[in-house]
Amino acid sequence: MKNWEIRSRPKRLEKRFEFNDYEITRDFLDRLGGYSESINRFPDISFGKTYVNLTIRPEDENSDLSDDDYKLAKEIDSLVS
Repeated sequence: MKNWEIRSRPKRLEKRFEFNDYEITRDFLDRLGGYSESINRFPDISFGKTYVNLTIRPEDENSDLSDDDYKLAKEIDSLVS
């Protein structure tokens, strides 16, 4: 789980991924979409030509970050080629 920021209000994990060009950005988004669909868990996403900002929130908004949230962050990191 490299370079994810832990925020407390509200509780969440955030990370910005930067890429060299749009094609690489798009490839990452496609892999992220497929992975998210396979586990039925979807981070908040904003993106531009060469970056993707992700936010992972607890599934229950009133709870703390769980091991599953950290595992999701780690799995997302593995999608970067």
